[in-house]
Amino acid sequence: MSAHTSAGELLELARQVAAQAAASIAVSRPAGRVGVTTTKSSATDPVTEIDTATERLIRAGIMSVRPDDGFIGEEGGAQLGTSGVTWVIDPIDGTVNFIYGIPAYAVSIAVQVDGEVVAGVVLNAATGEEFGAEAGQGSWVRYRPAADPVALRVVDGADLQHALVGTGFGYQAQQRRAQGRAVSALMPQVRDIRRIGSAALDLCNLAAGRLDCYVEQGLQPWDRAAGVLVVREAGGIVTGLDADTPDERLVVAAGPTLHPLLRAAVATAGF
Repeated sequence: MSAHTSAGELLELARQVAAQAAASIAVSRPAGRVGVTTTKSSATDPVTEIDTATERLIRAGIMSVRPDDGFIGEEGGAQLGTSGVTWVIDPIDGTVNFIYGIPAYAVSIAVQVDGEVVAGVVLNAATGEEFGAEAGQGSWVRYRPAADPVALRVVDGADLQHALVGTGFGYQAQQRRAQGRAVSALMPQVRDIRRIGSAALDLCNLAAGRLDCYVEQGLQPWDRAAGVLVVREAGGIVTGLDADTPDERLVVAAGPTLHPLLRAAVATAGF
């Protein structure tokens, strides 16, 4: 990182650009259901014109300040930079919710320096609720725009049976079938399951104490980068199934006591 750039400054830029993106989404979204422009991994994996326009807006906003940085984006792919700073962008995490008008879709922006995530913001574009984190400085939520930040802390427990678990499903039929079997096997071991439809918001909800645990397969870097930092800075543990680093194979997240219990349970359930 440049001697003249701090993680805090990168976080503030991420917040500014996320707010601009959320405002653009609000103005651009028509009444009723949003039309689908194209699909990606399957016929049920939608992309709207607003997704792609929002990512262009985010990239342009960042590049106007930091033209030498790189990007990894859901809609625009990867762009190499020369500064050592890379922005990981999901313009609308929860596109299906966005299409249907369910108020749980978010702008997610994380910042990597030399491959490590140092800052991140997740802004619910439907409600204005904003989550943020800076490595080593904790994570916070602003429940409404311009409100004071409130520090986040995961709610930990020693009993998986009373844990509320967030999860999600992929877009391929075969993958969803296997995920459904795994969730079915996990259900008797936990309080209940929640499937909200935005991985970024699920992770932030864990950090905010609205979930006890979270597990999901198939998440890409832009789905998880900012949210994982928010959880870790709130005292949570986030890993893969076997590795300490979450990956596309699996993301397992919970408080320090619950995490090993969840990890063992999801392995047994067949995730």
